[in-house]
Amino acid sequence: MSNDTAITEILRDWNSGDTSAKEQLLPYVYDELKRQARFYMSRERKDHTLQPTALVHEMFLRISKQSGVDWQNRGHFYGVAAHLMRQILVDHARKHSAAKRGSSTIHFSLDDLQIPVEQRAGSIIALHEALESLGKHDEVQSKVVEMRFFGGLSNSEIAEALGVSERTVGREWRAAKLWLFREINENP
Repeated sequence: MSNDTAITEILRDWNSGDTSAKEQLLPYVYDELKRQARFYMSRERKDHTLQPTALVHEMFLRISKQSGVDWQNRGHFYGVAAHLMRQILVDHARKHSAAKRGSSTIHFSLDDLQIPVEQRAGSIIALHEALESLGKHDEVQSKVVEMRFFGGLSNSEIAEALGVSERTVGREWRAAKLWLFREINENP
């Protein structure tokens, strides 16, 4: 049985109410979740208060508390994981931003993940709010940005999670970047 098949089977067991499925799932997904977290946190300072391992553990704690999720497959799981990582990072940015009231927002490109979270706290919050607005306008584009920016997923992984083609993901990514650029610059 392949790793992907095993993950899907364990998710089905979770859907069926098997309480041990969560513990069975972790060894199969941990490395990928850690890769996603490392990707996002790769340019952070070494003594950053939020490390990739902590991000993965917090995300897995939150995902374990989810109820009523009808897990479709591994792509769906990683999509939910990306969403939860986004929420954790936004919460972290809000706490940091609250501690530094009065500091100006730092603008950044969606392709530039080099700015440490502490320096871009206001921008992460602005992106989160713009994504909330985009989600009302186009849910697929919002999910593409979330999975790519906050989850570090590739176009093929996003395509699998959303059940669309890679070309569609690329097209949605380009459109979402333009929409978000306008939204963030018009409503700083």
